[in-house]
Amino acid sequence: MRSPVFQRAPKLPPGAMSEGMTALVLGGSGEIGKQLVRELVANAAFSRIVLVTRRQLDIQSEKVEQKIVDFEKLDDYKEAFGGAQVGFCCLGTTRGKAGAKGFIHVDRDYVSHAARLLKEGGCSHFHLVSSTGANKTSMFLYNKTKGEAEELVKELNFPRLSIYRPSLLLCDREESRPLEKVAQIVVRGFDWRNKISIGTDTVASAMISNTLEPQSPTKSEEPKVEILENTDILRLGID
Repeated sequence: MRSPVFQRAPKLPPGAMSEGMTALVLGGSGEIGKQLVRELVANAAFSRIVLVTRRQLDIQSEKVEQKIVDFEKLDDYKEAFGGAQVGFCCLGTTRGKAGAKGFIHVDRDYVSHAARLLKEGGCSHFHLVSSTGANKTSMFLYNKTKGEAEELVKELNFPRLSIYRPSLLLCDREESRPLEKVAQIVVRGFDWRNKISIGTDTVASAMISNTLEPQSPTKSEEPKVEILENTDILRLGID
């Protein structure tokens, strides 16, 4: 996997403050979230990084500010979601860990509720990590839940919404997921062109690259929604 540290300081996109942007991260303890926070800290385009989390994370940086919240009572923490120009959502759990209802509650309800608070707080660009195959009409719980989350976030009408649909994530998890580990080993052996897999560091890099990529001026005030499939993420995330 490539290094998560950018080697060049990118130009700030139009509208960003001269001293750097404020980014808010949800799911900073997950595999993509951890990579994302490392890159945000290393990138000069971001001067303040707010982590909205349920527990204190071991992250040492003057840029990072942690907001401990109860995700069951998010409306009590509205102030934590204000002031960010860009929001990154990497929230997620598994059916095996949380059960079917718990999985839906986290991957759909937590995500859409947090996104709404970010929108109300003035966030203009929201990034959502979803999954390949996301579809609200799917017969499969995982794909259906991811698709429903996408639709709920779309309804919020962010000025710019970027939805990422990575395939099988390649990483070394601290959490034990035996079946996923077996799949990773098998895929690494033949998916050398990353057609059905992708590194978590690549996803994180793509999200930042996409944030900083210059946007073409448009006369339309319609919200911009972009869906990035695995190949799109690879294009953005690999130099």
